[in-house]
Amino acid sequence: MISTKIRRRRFAAGTAALSTTLIAAPFVRGAHAAGKLSMGFWDHWVPGANGATEKLVKEWAEKEKVEVQIDFITSQGNKLLLTGAAESQARSGHDILAQSTWLPSRYADQLAPVDDVMNELIKTNGKVNATVEYLGHIKGKWIAIPATVGSQIKGPCSRIDYMKQYAGLDVQAMYPAGAPPKADNWTFDTFLKAAEACHKGGHPFGIGLGTTADNVDSAGAIFHGFGADLVDAKGNITVKSDAVREALDFYKKLMAFLPPDVPAWDDASNNKFLVSGQASMIMNPPSAWAVAKRDAPKVAEQCWTHGFAKGPKGRFAPFTPYFWGIWGFSKNVSAAKSLLMHLSQASSAEKMVEASGGYDLPSFEKLTKFKVWAEEEPPKGTLFHYPDPYHQQILSVAGAPAPHSIGERIYTQATQTQMAVRYFRGEAMEKTIAWAENELEGYMRN
Repeated sequence: MISTKIRRRRFAAGTAALSTTLIAAPFVRGAHAAGKLSMGFWDHWVPGANGATEKLVKEWAEKEKVEVQIDFITSQGNKLLLTGAAESQARSGHDILAQSTWLPSRYADQLAPVDDVMNELIKTNGKVNATVEYLGHIKGKWIAIPATVGSQIKGPCSRIDYMKQYAGLDVQAMYPAGAPPKADNWTFDTFLKAAEACHKGGHPFGIGLGTTADNVDSAGAIFHGFGADLVDAKGNITVKSDAVREALDFYKKLMAFLPPDVPAWDDASNNKFLVSGQASMIMNPPSAWAVAKRDAPKVAEQCWTHGFAKGPKGRFAPFTPYFWGIWGFSKNVSAAKSLLMHLSQASSAEKMVEASGGYDLPSFEKLTKFKVWAEEEPPKGTLFHYPDPYHQQILSVAGAPAPHSIGERIYTQATQTQMAVRYFRGEAMEKTIAWAENELEGYMRN
């Protein structure tokens, strides 16, 4: 679903006026921002979505008298990741580069601080969620701006009909369009009973246990729901805990009701499972629904995106943000900050969200009620609760709250899903935990 092209655009600026919303920012002034600016953005998989970003950049460039170059760089084949690594080593490249979840912390020492931009944005757009702060606020300073483009919650997308027929749950009543959730009974116990019922009905949940991101994100939310951290914020290994044991027991019960091949699933597997008409639920942003809307409209008509079930320690939802980082070696940091301020205004964010069909998700608390989520269909309102507009969930990322270098390894090595699979396949609980402890010790040595 992701374009393999890297597209380039170059603009010559026209007028000198500054937008009213930017005048108050002390780092914005036409004379300071003038010159050239290059940026590498994530190449969106939604057709036409790049156009909104491109138009906003051109709008800014014409006002600021800046010549800009935009590269849309695919994440397929890790091209965006490799671009960041190459530019970091060469200390040369784009002024602004899109960076996925863990990369700002990896390059924290090479990124220009953006506290001035973030302070203004938080005043205007409201605070950001804790996961964005964990990933983007390093050693007391903001080192990247949370990007609207590419950021997503990977919450449940349920079949309205199957959940009613097999589990006796009305997901539209639990999460009504245009109104707060009525989901007090939507707990891990209810989730497990629903998974069993849908399995017996021949339409199981599609929750992957592979080693790729979608699988890991679901595991992170379930582990956090039990308060089951593998490593704490100080770097202490905490995997030998009752909370971790409870999470593994839950997964062992759940996996009995999932398709038998879920340990081998990749990020496309749950999408295909939904679009094929087999799944009663998957954990995904609106991408799978969007494909169903195009290829299997009868399936799309029955999809409803909503909040995740509540665990003993709270209702957590997997959140994976993108960031826009400014390299410290940029020769035009002032212009880069000005552009990112422009791209982060509510009006700009809404245009990006609309262009992506509701897929993209701003990280600021006041930017979760754009009309696109209420109006997208079929069925109308199917995406209303996708951005968690009433802030009923704790947005989290697998690997947190560990120090970033360790949390990233927990995430990329899929430690939690591997633990769940090992235990489900018959390995003794304490042996699984001992394996994980050894893995975590290795992450700390490397």
